[in-house]
Amino acid sequence: MKKLRFLLALLAIFSLFAVSCGDDDSADEPAPAAGTPDSGLVFHMITHSDDGPFWSVVKRGAEAAAAHVGVTLVWNPSNNDPGVQASDIAAAVAANSDGIAASLPSPDQLIPPLQEAVAAGIPVYTLNSGVNDYQAIGATSHVGQTEVIAGNGAGLRFNDLGATKVLCGIQEQDNVALGERCDGLAETFNGEVVQGFMDLDANQVAQEGAINAALAADSDIDGFLGVGPVIAMSGLSAAKALGKDVGSSFHVGGFDITPDIIDAIEAGEVAFTVDQQQYLQGYIPVVLMFLEATNQNTLGGGLPILTGPGFVTPDNAAAVKALVAAGTR
Repeated sequence: MKKLRFLLALLAIFSLFAVSCGDDDSADEPAPAAGTPDSGLVFHMITHSDDGPFWSVVKRGAEAAAAHVGVTLVWNPSNNDPGVQASDIAAAVAANSDGIAASLPSPDQLIPPLQEAVAAGIPVYTLNSGVNDYQAIGATSHVGQTEVIAGNGAGLRFNDLGATKVLCGIQEQDNVALGERCDGLAETFNGEVVQGFMDLDANQVAQEGAINAALAADSDIDGFLGVGPVIAMSGLSAAKALGKDVGSSFHVGGFDITPDIIDAIEAGEVAFTVDQQQYLQGYIPVVLMFLEATNQNTLGGGLPILTGPGFVTPDNAAAVKALVAAGTR
């Protein structure tokens, strides 16, 4: 009977991919496949999520996977507070969680509680941020993208656009992964990179004001890279408010996907956004934890499982836009 439940759950996993290939708008709210068993397993996903446009898609992916394999998912967002995140990890360990998936924006504060989870025999996976530290934790694998390489790709695209000086704006001051995106940009960009914290996504008025001030103070800046989708749009607004000729002599790039940034790409105002496929960052860890808990399967061979980078440009924006509307990109 246990083996039958396992096989039914695997069948449910594959059914999601079959559904996602169709045109049914129900992909926005995936439901468990008929016959999906309740495994009794409880997994915790503990991230620095602010439940904004990026993390809402991560959450949707995690919830879809949990429904398809028949597990209970406890979603713990911390709104960029590593202290809250560390406390949530400790609580999950105390609750004897069957698996923990966690982002790692502040390694110094989050590595110790995750090491305690591993010591307690709980399978741990890192997602989104943590590619440099998951092995030190003892995590099974990391699901996400290599941030420096993603930044490298952005630098090459700014070269192609003819930019000479790029402002790289960061929206989470202590998130090392975001700094790595700017570092990667500087490695491949032929011009000069100026990097700075431009306030939080939660305060877009202050964020746009900070970018506006930085651009106004240096007329040589002819490009802006926002290392998230919201800050990229704040950069676009700031540039337009200053009368910059966006899409021609001033170029904007971003990271990740929202309906707004896709619309701006279609309009020719944003040149590109780096796509790390955050739906997979929610979905895949749940499946991996389920397979490890029920069948002692592991993936990655100790190496990270990469979900990106890819790029959304005017060439493919229309195709991606439909998937954004469905809630899976």
